[in-house]
Parts: sequence; C-alpha cells; structure tokens
Amino acid sequence: MRDTHEQHGQHGHTVHGDGGADWPTAVRATLHCLTGCAIGEVLGMVIGTAFGWGNAPTTVVAIALAFFFGYSLTLRSVLAAGVGFRSAVRVALAADTLSIAVMELIDNGVIVLWPSAMSAGLSDPLFWTSLVASLALAFVAATPVNKWMIGRGRGHAVVHRYHH
Repeated sequence: MRDTHEQHGQHGHTVHGDGGADWPTAVRATLHCLTGCAIGEVLGMVIGTAFGWGNAPTTVVAIALAFFFGYSLTLRSVLAAGVGFRSAVRVALAADTLSIAVMELIDNGVIVLWPSAMSAGLSDPLFWTSLVASLALAFVAATPVNKWMIGRGRGHAVVHRYHH
C-alpha cells in the first residue's frame, strides 16, 4: 500500500513511503498522550502530597492515574467512532502503552533526581516547577517514539484508522 511518495491519511496526517511519519503528526499524538499523563500525574502527586503519603505510594498512584487517564482519552475517541468496548480497549492499549511508559519513565525519573522535588509541598514553587519541567522533558523524549510507531502503522496510527 505504501510507495515512495508521501501518503496523506485522514485529518492530514502524513506517512512517508520510507515508513516514517511527519513530525507534526508525532507532536499531535504526543500532546494527546501528554494530556492524559499530565492529568494523572498532577492528580496523583496532589493526592499523595495532600494526604502526606511517602514518595513511593505517591509515585505509584501518579503513574497508575497517568496510564488511566492516558488510556481513557484514547478510549473515549475510539468509542465515539462506534467501536465496541473490548476492541476500543485493545486499540487504546496498542496506541498508548509505549508512549505513556516513556513519558512516565522520564517524568518520574526527573522528579526523583531533582534535588528536593520529592519533598516539595503543593504550595512550594519547586513542586510545580519540577512537575512542569519533567512533563516537558517527557514530551521531548516521547515524540520521536511516537513518530517511529506511527511511521510503522502502530501507536496513534491505529487510533486514526477509527476517526471519520
């Protein structure tokens, strides 16, 4: 189906004949994943910090919620396209798992390595600065991963098959 010419998919997404996707498509896919990850991360960190939990349980909750919200955003759009629930779950898992995992690895790695970030409270500017910086670095790390996956018909390329 692919040839040496650029092919334009639905919604203007471009896949090149060499198996690569264009950067704008990868950025859009990564922003979609980042939205879910950020919602989950922020909510998890706020919950853990507000309840005075230690670093480990707070991190586990933040990661779990990042995956939950990341998958949920994709699941919502695939279900809206009329796909059955079981199939939509499989699409969301296939589309987002690697991207979310990369984001979570980078995001939480930055927070753990940033001096005093893990002990910063909600009212501490360090809490928010380190969280925003870690999410930005996670976005930078996940974008080439998404570009690679989309170019091979995986990741968000799977989701876009259901958009009409």
